[in-house]
Amino acid sequence: MVSPVLVYRSLVHGKYRDGWGEKFLGRLPELGNVAPDRERYWFHAVSVGEVLLLQSILPELRSRTPEAEIVLTTTTTTGHAVACDKFPDFTVAYFPLDFSWAVRRAISRIQPTEIILVELELWPNFLKTAQRSETPLSLINGRLSDKSFRGYSKLRWLLRPVLRSFDLLAVQNETYARRFLELGARSESLHVTGSAKFDRVNADRRNSHTQKIGAAFGLEEFEPVFIAGSTQDPEERIALETFLELRNEFPKLRLILVPRHKERFEETARLVESYGLPLLRRSAIDVENGISNLARYDAKPIILLDTLGELSACWGLADFAYVGGSMSNRGGQNMIEPCAYGAAVCFGPNTRNFRDVVQPLLERNAAKVVKDQLGLTSLLRAWLTDRQSATRQGIAAREFVLSQSGASQKTIDLLLETEELPEVTIAA
Repeated sequence: MVSPVLVYRSLVHGKYRDGWGEKFLGRLPELGNVAPDRERYWFHAVSVGEVLLLQSILPELRSRTPEAEIVLTTTTTTGHAVACDKFPDFTVAYFPLDFSWAVRRAISRIQPTEIILVELELWPNFLKTAQRSETPLSLINGRLSDKSFRGYSKLRWLLRPVLRSFDLLAVQNETYARRFLELGARSESLHVTGSAKFDRVNADRRNSHTQKIGAAFGLEEFEPVFIAGSTQDPEERIALETFLELRNEFPKLRLILVPRHKERFEETARLVESYGLPLLRRSAIDVENGISNLARYDAKPIILLDTLGELSACWGLADFAYVGGSMSNRGGQNMIEPCAYGAAVCFGPNTRNFRDVVQPLLERNAAKVVKDQLGLTSLLRAWLTDRQSATRQGIAAREFVLSQSGASQKTIDLLLETEELPEVTIAA
């Protein structure tokens, strides 16, 4: 099967040009036969979020099976870069696109003893080829949003054999499990583990990475920090306008912008400069030793975190956090990390991708929803005026996140078959 869409995106937009040989031809590293007494796990994580999630799973898996080989593939360029950075001891490559020749060659070159997909990535040719090669298939931290479920329901006849090819479907909650069952998954393969996003989330603001970034940015203990992270257009402008409206009332307030995609770093820098505001870029600071020279600025600069893989630590600097992708149609981004640090967290109204996280946060008064710039400005002013209220919200958020841990352990137990969890049944 050849997808004209994939060819078009490659030729016109350059979407798949990096790793061309691996993606289009399946020329992944040729690893040879795996030793009879060893395992070779092939994990596929689509992009940055899924790669970072594996930080709570792969180290534990390695510690429990030190002799196993681990291969990690990604689809996106940024995901590949973060995978190489976070897992330098593993084999990292690009995932083959769903062309029959590419997936056959990729599987024959890797020769995995098990293939594990993260969250949800269903490529029919790839899964069919894996099944024919009798390679066990698993899905971990599985999720199925309302939108995806509605779309897949129209193709239930096509999806049923795909889902039934999985030996293990480890999903985040009962709602997702019900949806997988309704689409045709085998009940004996389904297990509810919770979300691994809650595991190994750092809740210590004084960790070395966070402290290093704070020093590099020249932040002072007495300066309240507002971070707008994982943002998309126009959220950086909204955060800037909010900051400009409040800076005279709260002159010590600092703003850190963190666009979701590296392709927008330059665009965001130009946006800040178009306001005539001083700008400090993380990429301009010596990563290991640099402490920014703020003496050269007439005023405290707006900070742009324009490096990959540092947002998790940077959230530890936030007193107040806006989590982006939520005033557009993106569906929101991960708000668990700033919540774990105890920041006062808010986001826009469109958080469908994290509904299972957002609902309990709102029920516990551990997060707030803002509809637009006016709402964000009003909320941030209220937090700055009543710091105790912001602190109480942050404490509630932190307590919720810490109460949800344990999914990674359950997932590894299932992958290693060391623990039997009850199969899922649909309640009457």
